[in-house]
Amino acid sequence: MQSVLQVEKLDGIATLTLNRPEQMNALSLELRQALVDAIEDIRQDDAVGVVILTGAGRAFCAGLDLKELGGERGAAPERSAAPLDPPALLRSLRQPVIGAINGFAVTGGFEIALSCDLLIATPNARFADTHARVGLLAGWGLSQRLSRLIGPNRAKELSLTGNYLSAERACEWGLVNRVVAPEDLLPTCRALAQDMLSCVPEAMFEYKRQIDRGFDLALGDAMTWETEIARRHPRPAPEEIAARRAGIQRRAREQRAM
Repeated sequence: MQSVLQVEKLDGIATLTLNRPEQMNALSLELRQALVDAIEDIRQDDAVGVVILTGAGRAFCAGLDLKELGGERGAAPERSAAPLDPPALLRSLRQPVIGAINGFAVTGGFEIALSCDLLIATPNARFADTHARVGLLAGWGLSQRLSRLIGPNRAKELSLTGNYLSAERACEWGLVNRVVAPEDLLPTCRALAQDMLSCVPEAMFEYKRQIDRGFDLALGDAMTWETEIARRHPRPAPEEIAARRAGIQRRAREQRAM
């Protein structure tokens, strides 16, 4: 029997693939538990520097499994009683998480996408918040994170209608970093991951935390936070900085030659 979550670790990159394609990767309790377990494993794995999260088939994730929640598959936990919150755990990882959005990202799936640090999408990607359409309210951050990313008016347009947002419009609105051809999705994400892995790991992890924490604060408090974190961060020796700058220049020359 195939796992509902495929996990691959290679060259410092952990790739997680939601693997219920016939159910559009709907978040059954089994899949949520598998995702939580994988995230906790990655948290303890010093060999993993970057995470890529994607879906199998034509969907990234269609949200919670409503059939299971409705009891059609036996006893299922109420959402409020289930302690499994994959979006919060994704956001808590020190490693950057790249969302490879291959198709539909709906409601809970949208919330998971918004918990990634950056999003690369194909033209097949579609985003929707259908909470209000089915009589639910967001509980994994969608009502707050979406408005901060694209503005409250655009967020209300999506959340109060349940309408779909195309990948191209999502990119125009700043929700998606870029849109690439389907065959280029994972190669693009892996190339970005390799770029991240070329940074000093401790600095990259701390920089991610610096950005995330500062984003939750008022600007003045965020500036104070940045100064304090920068002051406490160990400064490399001059020869280390010189060697790293030489590596950056060499990398720039190689990229220009490609």
